[in-house]
Amino acid sequence: MAESSPLIQIETQDEYDFEAVVEQHGLNLAPLRIDTLQINITKLCNQACLHCHVDSSPKRTEQMDMETVERCIEILAQHEQITTLDLTGGAPELNPYFDYLVVEARKLGKHVIVRHNLTVTFDGNPVTGESKAYLPEFYAQHGVEVVSSLPYYQEYFTDKQRGRGVFNKSIESIRLLNEQGYGKDETGLVLNLVYNPVGAFLPGDQAALEADFKKELWEKFGLVFNNLFTITNLPIHRFKEQLKRRGGYEEYMEKLISAFNPCAAEGIMCRSLISVSHDGRIFDCDFNQMLEMPVETPEPATVFNFDYDRIAGRKIKFAPHCFGCTAGAGSSCGGATA
Repeated sequence: MAESSPLIQIETQDEYDFEAVVEQHGLNLAPLRIDTLQINITKLCNQACLHCHVDSSPKRTEQMDMETVERCIEILAQHEQITTLDLTGGAPELNPYFDYLVVEARKLGKHVIVRHNLTVTFDGNPVTGESKAYLPEFYAQHGVEVVSSLPYYQEYFTDKQRGRGVFNKSIESIRLLNEQGYGKDETGLVLNLVYNPVGAFLPGDQAALEADFKKELWEKFGLVFNNLFTITNLPIHRFKEQLKRRGGYEEYMEKLISAFNPCAAEGIMCRSLISVSHDGRIFDCDFNQMLEMPVETPEPATVFNFDYDRIAGRKIKFAPHCFGCTAGAGSSCGGATA
């Protein structure tokens, strides 16, 4: 790991200058390409996790409509450079056009990733009551890569972060996915788990944690998965509010800044990904989307005026929360970056 960055001197708690640190290290963090279209298709969720940067819950109503879904499919069809569709939410499965979007993207030969919270399989839609018990079989049928959050391999820590009963439902959901062939190398059906710390800490070493998770889940429950992604809790929305209530926001920010890693910074996901909101607006990443920081282009960028070259040549918008993606081994939707 590279040497950490000196702390930035600040006047107020909101003046943490990410771009100044990037400049100090002589880094060029311009976009490299767009190979992933990440779409937040709903903020509705069957859970309301304490760390959720989307502020999702059963009370949210935002949904991507069919017109916007169809336009996203057109973009995928028109641009072979965009090889991956990454669906997130909320619980993305709670969008009424979710299944259609998955099927059409697979017809185009795109790799489809779904950010699946595991419990939606049992809870279903909190608004309509619609069952989602078919999801494991649906995912296997269409060769979807499943990425699922499991804060820890012990019930106490998982339920503390995500709510009572979540751990046991998650274990049973992984079991159903395993029965479909997920997590087994010979099937090609990929199940990746996501770990993020319960609290204001940086995640531990990704490889070591993966080994621990695999050992514990196999020995205690007979479960398997492919990879573990470690993700840093970014100081926005619910997590930021929690830090401020406890008087720990400044300390956490200083921890992130002091752990700045130039190698991790070069691998940040916004250099190869764009994020689309439920209403079709385009952002550098999902975190910028939640902070209402759209991409920097001459006119507001949406899927309806999508121009690959213009978006690929944009200047990425950075802010203090970006220190979360560059601390330690780095953090992205695919885990550590360095």
